[in-house]
Amino acid sequence: MGKAYDVIVVGLGGMGSATAWQLAKRGQRVLGLERFDIPHNMGSSHGVTRIIRLPYYEDPAYVPLLRRAYELWREAEAATGERLLILTGSIDAGPEDGDLFDGALTSARLHDLPHDVLTGDEVNARFPGYRLPSATRAVFQPEGGFVASERAIVAHCRVAQEAGAELRARERVLGWEAHPGGEGVVVTTDKGRYEAARLVLTAGAWMADLAPILTGRAVPERQVLAWLQPTRPELFTPERFPVFNLAVEEGRYYGLPVYEVPGFKFGRYHHREEHCTAEEMRRDVDAEDERLLRQFSARYFPEGNGATQALRACMFTNTPDEHFILDHHPEHPQVVLASPCSGHGYKFCSVVGEILADLATGDGATRHEIGFLRLGRLS
Repeated sequence: MGKAYDVIVVGLGGMGSATAWQLAKRGQRVLGLERFDIPHNMGSSHGVTRIIRLPYYEDPAYVPLLRRAYELWREAEAATGERLLILTGSIDAGPEDGDLFDGALTSARLHDLPHDVLTGDEVNARFPGYRLPSATRAVFQPEGGFVASERAIVAHCRVAQEAGAELRARERVLGWEAHPGGEGVVVTTDKGRYEAARLVLTAGAWMADLAPILTGRAVPERQVLAWLQPTRPELFTPERFPVFNLAVEEGRYYGLPVYEVPGFKFGRYHHREEHCTAEEMRRDVDAEDERLLRQFSARYFPEGNGATQALRACMFTNTPDEHFILDHHPEHPQVVLASPCSGHGYKFCSVVGEILADLATGDGATRHEIGFLRLGRLS
């Protein structure tokens, strides 16, 4: 048995790295365990950038969490000297009577977010990289943008280490046991056994493997992202191209400006609806993946539809209602479960780290309103 810790965090991707920092800066003795590298390209947090947007169509209850997420991203920037959050503005667009546009507008109005309501033609005129149909309706919100996802993981891990956390990569967790009475766990890896008072599981697509209670409630899905060279690159810079969340007849798509990889980045939600286990996910990218994405960019972003720069597979981990799971294990209160995924979780990493640190310390309460994200709703 190795030395004892206050909290063990399993999985050091977006959520786990933020949690390790939040715990360590509270003076907790933290052990972080990562099966792969820090960062890595085997899960859901790679691909250089992730969108952040405020007028949340999925549920207005996310907006207060987002406001805190912005504060904590800026706090992480100040602590590390890294630029992690880049503002471009955001476009949430679709049919006027569709859930996406109506939900984004409802959130913007309910939370008094500055915003403009635009037609497709008005979006195209303001942001010439876009080519939306006239009948499209859009909410433009100036505080949207993206987080440098892999850079943020490294930043969170670095400040966690500076605050005393011990982080171990390439160490696979084989299992864990919770002591009776709600205090104490033992985690077994391929390299050792560790004891702690509390355990936080932030293992992404491997959550159901480590917490079988999530079987059928945290389901991995193969996703593919494309980066294409713009034929007019000046239209796809962060200064001139807002991130988007777009519902069209082909499906729902999301995209970001050129940043680090020399291409306009975008993807389709539930790309080909390929559900799988994390171990079985097909990681190669084929011609059909590219065709599916290119038919979208050719129609709506024709000047971004140049030569392929990169195609990469990653994973969503979906809950049945596509909302997060943030809660204590119902049978073991010393164990905290987090599956913020469902394809829209990364932007919340900073605040989810704070929430999970709350749940794993003291009386396990948090000031954040997460009732709608508790596991019990899926019973």
